[in-house]
Amino acid sequence: MFQLLKTPIGRLRIIGFFEGISLIVLMFIAVPLKYWGGQPALVKMIGPVHGLLFVLFVLTTLSVGVTCRWKFSETSWKVLLACIIPFGTFYVDKHILVREQAAWKNRENDA
Repeated sequence: MFQLLKTPIGRLRIIGFFEGISLIVLMFIAVPLKYWGGQPALVKMIGPVHGLLFVLFVLTTLSVGVTCRWKFSETSWKVLLACIIPFGTFYVDKHILVREQAAWKNRENDA
């Protein structure tokens, strides 16, 4: 896990993991409890946390996109779209970010 903190893509992957977890908890646990169970406390607690993680994920994605010179039309939009779809950040992590992180490490080793 500490290896992920060393690269910008690794940090994005960590933020994406927590953002994905917060979206799942919010949509599949907290919101049903609020509307079907009459218990809004969890939404009040998880909502702001998810909002902060969402904004952090978007800003980090844009920053990593610039740092890694991602083409918006090829990579960045897919990563940004993932944060509004349940389980999207996990899909993008597995299919895009792992590959991009490996490419980043190869560029560092070549330099």
